[in-house]
Amino acid sequence: LPAGTSRRDLRKQARQLENELDLKLVSFSKLCTSYSHSSAREGRRDRYSSDTTPLLNGSSQDRMFETMAVEIEQLLGRLTGINDKMAEYTNSAGVPSLNAALMHTLQRHRDILQDYTHEFHKTKANFLAIRERENLLGSVRKDIESYKSASGVNNRRTELFLKEHEHLRNSDRLIEETISIAMATKENMTSQRGMLKSLQSKMNTFANRFPAVNNLIQRINLRKRRDSLILGGVIGICTILLLLYAFH
Repeated sequence: LPAGTSRRDLRKQARQLENELDLKLVSFSKLCTSYSHSSAREGRRDRYSSDTTPLLNGSSQDRMFETMAVEIEQLLGRLTGINDKMAEYTNSAGVPSLNAALMHTLQRHRDILQDYTHEFHKTKANFLAIRERENLLGSVRKDIESYKSASGVNNRRTELFLKEHEHLRNSDRLIEETISIAMATKENMTSQRGMLKSLQSKMNTFANRFPAVNNLIQRINLRKRRDSLILGGVIGICTILLLLYAFH
């Protein structure tokens, strides 16, 4: 009876550990899958804010990963110990038919342990590979953002320098055009002044040569001036009369 009780206890403990391991491995696999999907989504984002947010989520998932990995390793160790005890009990049993049944049961538990161990190491390796890749991509994205920021500042500075250079060139061109216009105006005025002096000199020479013509021109000018004064006076008187008539 004590031997039977020990065998049943070992099988019961093995089944409990196997059930607990099964639940832990399912949660562990879901954690790895969610981490992979979140990494893929963040990898498609280019904004700097999207690079800072997943760091918090990633650190939280890393802590969960480490905790669950330790728990699963402890459960695997306990299940291995139970299987070893079952193997010792099987070797100590003396009934051949009982030994065959125990060996079959032990082999089944060993296969389950091997499957769980293989699944755990596979999921853990996938998680570590994804995390390493995400860390590498995150570092590359940060380097790219830093390069873009530096390039953007340099491009803006270059653009400002080019605009300032173009502004100075336009100012120089405007000044040169203004100076050219001023020089042309000066030359034109000098030429006109020379022509007027030449014409005045010719008129003086002509008047000195022909005094009678000069006197005639002066009389004509005086008569024109007198006629202008008379005409202006008549117009003024008529205007006053019209105003007086209009107001009366």
